[in-house]
Amino acid sequence: MTGGPEPISAVARAAIERELSDLRTEREAVAVTLRGGGGDQTGDRVDQADELERGTELARLDRRIAELEGRLEEGAVAGAPSTDAVGVGSTVTVRFSDGTVTTVQIGEVAEVHDATMVTADSPLGRALLGHRAGDSIAYATPAGRTTAVVVSIGDQGGAS
Repeated sequence: MTGGPEPISAVARAAIERELSDLRTEREAVAVTLRGGGGDQTGDRVDQADELERGTELARLDRRIAELEGRLEEGAVAGAPSTDAVGVGSTVTVRFSDGTVTTVQIGEVAEVHDATMVTADSPLGRALLGHRAGDSIAYATPAGRTTAVVVSIGDQGGAS
């Protein structure tokens, strides 16, 4: 990644928005259990430990929500993925050494169940980053080292 604002693909944006929605729902459920506890302080240690655990969970949820909101904002600032060089959010057509041609999208969300998604930190994703159409790449696979050629780079309705 470049260190600056990174584009975000439409697929990754949708996955992040789904996760945010789920986290906000979960946060509300946890927060409700912490409300109104100002009265009776006679609870035993188990109750106090449970309250502390829920407070810790609430803090974890808040951190993750802030992280995801920040990523969405960063993606909006970055704009659309470049069509000059492969980056996060790029749609890339690749010809593998066996002659097969496949179009993949370079993403950052590993949880997305999409056969065309390649994460930027996977061996193929790392090998593709920064390359241009016509470039040859080499990367490791479970079966050994292999090569591919970047056929084209485009954005299928991608970022922002």
